[in-house]
Amino acid sequence: MQKAIVVGATSGIGKEVALVLAERGWQVGICGRRTTLLKSIAEETENIIGYKELDVTKDDAPTLLREFVEETGGMDLYFHSSGIGWQNPDMNSEKELLTVETNATGFTRMVTAAYRYFEESSRKGHIACISSIAGTKGLGAAPAYSATKRFQNHYLECLEQNARMRGVKVRFTDIRPGFVATNLIAGGSYPMQLTAKETAMEIVHALERKKSIAVIDWKYAILVFFWKLIPRYLWVRMKVISPSSTSRN
Repeated sequence: MQKAIVVGATSGIGKEVALVLAERGWQVGICGRRTTLLKSIAEETENIIGYKELDVTKDDAPTLLREFVEETGGMDLYFHSSGIGWQNPDMNSEKELLTVETNATGFTRMVTAAYRYFEESSRKGHIACISSIAGTKGLGAAPAYSATKRFQNHYLECLEQNARMRGVKVRFTDIRPGFVATNLIAGGSYPMQLTAKETAMEIVHALERKKSIAVIDWKYAILVFFWKLIPRYLWVRMKVISPSSTSRN
């Protein structure tokens, strides 16, 4: 039976992906910062085989991940859903730096830990991460969020090339959702919102198809296609909101 570890599973997309994987027969371990919520999910869901409190911004997070993988008997899929961000047009420096700490430093800390696990165990694996369509272009409404999502896009591409160069048997999926209707964007006016459940279903479908990049959903795939065609000198004159979140899970 295949085993997955989902980091950022207390709510939103991470939680729903964990539930969909469990429904499809995966054995799933869940991690996040809120132990009470993790415990509740594990107790109520068949095939959720354990939980671990873990904060991606802490230096001990890779050690805790490795311990949890050993406790649950291995890992075939590492799924990273931990992230943070704000609409920050006023450039609050605390928000910008916290976003970088979580989405860049924390992301790198955890993804490289998962990569090393697969390399050292000589086990075929899969690393999948929630990034965002916000990485497509620089978004003035959320500079750090947009920039760190672009960082994630490129980092996964680099790791995929690194794995091929070094013969590490791991594949990657960069998942780029649009606006997802969770409590993370509650109170805002966002177009074309998706539900967390339908987003999770599409994500798992993309994982099963072994896609390297998955834009969720088709409407956003069209939007991103046209975003890419806009030249820089026009783009920087446009007002564009960001599909950002406000929780690390």
